Amino acid sequence: MKLLVIFSILLIFTSSLIVLQLIESENKITTYIENSLPYIGTEIPRMEGMDGTGIKIAVIDTGVDFNHPDLFGWGPDGKVIGGYNFIQPTQLPMDTNGHGTKVAGIIAADGNVLGVAPKAKILAYKVSEDGEGVSSELISGAIQKAIEDKADIINISLGVNRTNSKIDNAVNHALDNGIFVVTAAGNDGPGLETIGSPGKNFKSITVGATYNNLTSSLIATLEIDEKQYTVIPMVGSSKTDKPITGKIIAGDFGKNSDLENLDVKDSILIVERGSDVEGELLFFSIKEMNAAKAGAKALIVYNNVPGIFLGELIHEFSEPGYLPQIPVVSIDREEGLEIIESIEKRNSAIINLFFNPDFVAHFSSRGPVSPFYIKPDIVAPGAYINTTQINSSYNLTSGTSFAAPHVSGAAALLMQKNPELQNHEIKSLLVTTVQPVSNAYGQKFSIHDSGSGRLDIASAYNAKLIINPINFVINLSPDQLLIEKQLEIKLIEGTLKNMDVIFEGPEFIEFSHDIKNGNLQILFKVIEEKYGEHEGKILINHEKIRYTIPVIIHYTEGSVSVFQENKKLFFEINHPEKWSFAKIIIINSLNGNTDTITATPDKIPTLEIYENGEYWIDVKIKVENNTSNVFNTIKITSLSDKIEKIELIDIPEKQIILIISILIIAIIIGLLIRR
Repeated sequence: MKLLVIFSILLIFTSSLIVLQLIESENKITTYIENSLPYIGTEIPRMEGMDGTGIKIAVIDTGVDFNHPDLFGWGPDGKVIGGYNFIQPTQLPMDTNGHGTKVAGIIAADGNVLGVAPKAKILAYKVSEDGEGVSSELISGAIQKAIEDKADIINISLGVNRTNSKIDNAVNHALDNGIFVVTAAGNDGPGLETIGSPGKNFKSITVGATYNNLTSSLIATLEIDEKQYTVIPMVGSSKTDKPITGKIIAGDFGKNSDLENLDVKDSILIVERGSDVEGELLFFSIKEMNAAKAGAKALIVYNNVPGIFLGELIHEFSEPGYLPQIPVVSIDREEGLEIIESIEKRNSAIINLFFNPDFVAHFSSRGPVSPFYIKPDIVAPGAYINTTQINSSYNLTSGTSFAAPHVSGAAALLMQKNPELQNHEIKSLLVTTVQPVSNAYGQKFSIHDSGSGRLDIASAYNAKLIINPINFVINLSPDQLLIEKQLEIKLIEGTLKNMDVIFEGPEFIEFSHDIKNGNLQILFKVIEEKYGEHEGKILINHEKIRYTIPVIIHYTEGSVSVFQENKKLFFEINHPEKWSFAKIIIINSLNGNTDTITATPDKIPTLEIYENGEYWIDVKIKVENNTSNVFNTIKITSLSDKIEKIELIDIPEKQIILIISILIIAIIIGLLIRR
């Protein structure tokens, strides 16, 4: 018996070590820090006295400098009425890094700089000392503390570049408690699928970044023989009055020695970033001076490592009195090498530099994060606007970290005006009343880049309709050529008279609508065979406000049917070609819990379910050497009681095996002792 007790203690101790190991090995989370900060005007709400009075906004970040004159005061009578320091619990959550102070300033600065909601109060939760990293335990703890402190809004301008269930569960808990949660999309763009937690969260509002409405919103275009390339103007370049045209010439690294034997007069020069001499500092300003001296009209600098970059012509090492003479843009290494390799065939280039505020910043992380919902939800100004900085100063910086607080401040204004609205209704007002964003060629950005569009506080403030859902993801196939959807419309005031509805989308989709019982009934029908993912937008015009509802359409060759019988889901897979194997992923939309099962043509796969809710079905069908995806959703409402499913959440497989092995050994030893 003593042996069994000792072994039990050993078992508990071993399990504790495993738990501690899990906490210690938690992936770290970095704040999204750039060099400048966005700021947005809110004149219409302010004219009517809306300033965030009575709203408490939790800033989960590096703390807040509450000695700053624009954020002054700690405690009930100050701007920062409370919070908690998770790094040094005995200290107040004073910001020594600056990131959290910048975020708080955009939301609620009230001094030389005015935030979006200057009379709102701040709850400061310090989860990072230096802005470099923080564990998910601290973020989750801060969210729980914000719930206890009865925050109205939580702003999280930090995250990871992948899913983190601890953070997502904490965000869901806050949302369930009626708190409005705003998350930054991240700064890992412009590639797709670059949004991590908590930006991936289904119900929170995820914010990407655009430029702002000042002269810092300079963008550039490059076209070579009608092919368009993505380029970024270097800081210090000026707007062009007319397009710059010329032949492309490669100039190695842009040194004087590289150009002395080239005729680059009136050309567009392309050079590589950096130098071929180790340790040599060949600044962009030097390359620009050399190119201008040689007679080039413009300069393109391609990266010396994969990816695109933002360069600066004017900096602390520039020569005294230096001013750029010609436009300079940067380009991705791959595209730069492509241009050089094709110079003989494609030699006519056109460069433009002009202002376009509603342009998604190159650094802003993009979706998709799931085939079942849309992220980001919205974009907001996220570049080159002044805000508060530690030590009573101000700073310019950029990043989605600073786009998110614009939305937090906007939500505060709407809550002050309409305190009876629930958080999903506030989200609807913000996300559906956006302005469109377009690229340098006037083409609308993809939904995966910009969500619904750019935040428009004035339209959200004046809106009279609350529309749900705020977007659609629909699944069509030859087995289902049409689908009906419903938009629930809640009137804040007025009537639904003179409501105009149109659909902007692919021509092979036939769209029709009808208003029944105050709701908008919608029908999508396939009239032509065009497989793939497609985008569209439902536009509703009502009382001088335009509402935008994005639509993602999956039109797939195969399909999966799913039906419920008692506590089981049954799946039927169809494909016009002979398939051999299928992997079925079932996701509980409520909590993200995932089950995976497999199927073959002679086997009807099933899954036992334990709770009501909407389930997302993602199936990967193997057809010969190819794999195709099909999707479906099913809502379960018939289960009377939630059946608890025993799970070992967030524990790696090896450690699960170790725990089970220890339990088996304990049972065996117990049986031997009894004998």
